[in-house]
Amino acid sequence: MAFMHNTLTVRIHAPAMIGADRRPLEMALGVERALPGTRLDWTVSDEQQVVRIPQRDAWLAKARSGGGFQLLCNNDEGRPVTLFGVDGPERLGPGGHALLEVHAELPLETSSLATALLENVAEAARGYWGHATPFDAAVQASRQVRDPVRKPGSPPHGLPALKLTGQLRAPEIPHYLGWLNYWSEAAAQAIGFPDAARDAELLSRSRRTPAGGWVVQLTEAPLDYDNPEHIEALRRAYERFPAIGGRDSR
Repeated sequence: MAFMHNTLTVRIHAPAMIGADRRPLEMALGVERALPGTRLDWTVSDEQQVVRIPQRDAWLAKARSGGGFQLLCNNDEGRPVTLFGVDGPERLGPGGHALLEVHAELPLETSSLATALLENVAEAARGYWGHATPFDAAVQASRQVRDPVRKPGSPPHGLPALKLTGQLRAPEIPHYLGWLNYWSEAAAQAIGFPDAARDAELLSRSRRTPAGGWVVQLTEAPLDYDNPEHIEALRRAYERFPAIGGRDSR
């Protein structure tokens, strides 16, 4: 859809949901805190109609038979914001772990608020790692994932090939780099961040989160794969962190 090209895509990888999990409510509240005036009290019906949720908090607290949580939105066609979660099976997860993959979308024009949103949602989800990236750049990042049998070919822009999610040894290992990167304390340890001497530039655009993780901004402007300086920033970061995408030999 055309509007997706003006969208900031947020993805968080977190432990799978169990029973009546409060994290979806905490994530929704985190979005609302980060985006003043936004209220996620709408959803989409089976008939693809936007409908108001009369008791949003209680509705979110109910266990879902299929795992994950249903889509929430703000019913604003001019500045659409959405949030939902999908549970993935253990057989496809890193190190055999089932994951909750949280999806959020917001207008690219609100990118100045994205750091707070990413931090709020990632920590409410008890996330391992995540990112906030312009839609077009997120599509390009997904094209780095390669497998000789299941997804052959070469990554774009000479960037390194990344392994499939199920081939990663642990859920804490980030799958790829985005524009704003959330690394939990465990994820940061897994990739060796930070190193005061080697990461001075990244640290100048990073902040520590209340739970001990990090939000790390890769480039000043939103990531653009048509910008040679941004491609070079990606190359340097992938070289610095070979564990990202499962490229190291450990």
